[in-house]
Amino acid sequence: MEVWLAGLLGWLALPKFGLGALFLVAFISATLLPMGSEPALLGLIKLNPDMFWPGIVVATVGNTLGGMVDWWMGYGTHKAVERWKHSPVHVRALAWLERMGPKACLLAWLPLVGDPLCAVAGWLRLPFWPCAAYMAVGKFLRYLLMTGAALWAFPGFFGQ
Repeated sequence: MEVWLAGLLGWLALPKFGLGALFLVAFISATLLPMGSEPALLGLIKLNPDMFWPGIVVATVGNTLGGMVDWWMGYGTHKAVERWKHSPVHVRALAWLERMGPKACLLAWLPLVGDPLCAVAGWLRLPFWPCAAYMAVGKFLRYLLMTGAALWAFPGFFGQ
């Protein structure tokens, strides 16, 4: 197991694989797996300050595609949710999502609730492309603001 983990970490090493590793980490972190992609983006920018915009774009695309996978997983899970269908929390959340429509996917960047939100949007069969567009806008703004804030808060740390 240790050799496998070392090999995986070596494969994901940012200096060697750059934007590909960032894409993979951003994609995986947008699924329902508990993982953050911001440290990978900041690490890439630390090693390559000129990769700020390409890093933001690649992280946004990877994270948005991962959110779209969540949407498709939610789209196919009607029967799994039947047992919770009448709980008060479920009813309120569904009413809110149906009222907001695809615009609710702007919140796909939020920790803990953003990824399940994408899945529920698919489960409700909200329109795919508007949801994907709102996901992309929200995730882009998150990466831009968080990376900009980190560069502002720690200017010497990132080699700028």
